[in-house]
Amino acid sequence: MTNYFIIPGYGGSGSDHWQTYFENTQENFQRIEQKDWDKPVIDEWVENVDKAISGYDPETVVLVAHSLGCWTVAEWAKRYNRKIKGALLVAPPDADLVREKLQHRLFNEIPRQKINAKTILVASTNDHWATIDTAKTYAESWGSEFVNIGEAGHINNLSGYGEWNEGLEILKRLA
Repeated sequence: MTNYFIIPGYGGSGSDHWQTYFENTQENFQRIEQKDWDKPVIDEWVENVDKAISGYDPETVVLVAHSLGCWTVAEWAKRYNRKIKGALLVAPPDADLVREKLQHRLFNEIPRQKINAKTILVASTNDHWATIDTAKTYAESWGSEFVNIGEAGHINNLSGYGEWNEGLEILKRLA
């Protein structure tokens, strides 16, 4: 059995977000909660991921991350280097843009090493948080299969991605 762990980004994922849709309609999905979705502390976020999955066989774990959650997964992989079943990384933001918009430095060094798992990175051609080329560079660094879904904004509920069945189909490639 696969155990799916949802890792939202900045602000969390509200009731109309595709991550919440996955969590509420699929079996074995649970959200990893953070102390404050609006004031990210990457060390806490990474530690919470590790705590949440620590009671599971790593070979059954799939992380399902959106936006800043993708950076959380990359940093978790860098620090712990545990082999898990896989990770779906959707719409990772440009680290420089995050630093500029949040006026907050999240990392000493941006994690760019290969993630020790099968990963799929999904990106959009008109995401205001990252260019498609930036997303492709992250996919290459992290060793991820790259999926360009076209003009999809930040691939969140504001872009029309609440019930995201295409995302579930992409996720099945990791199972």
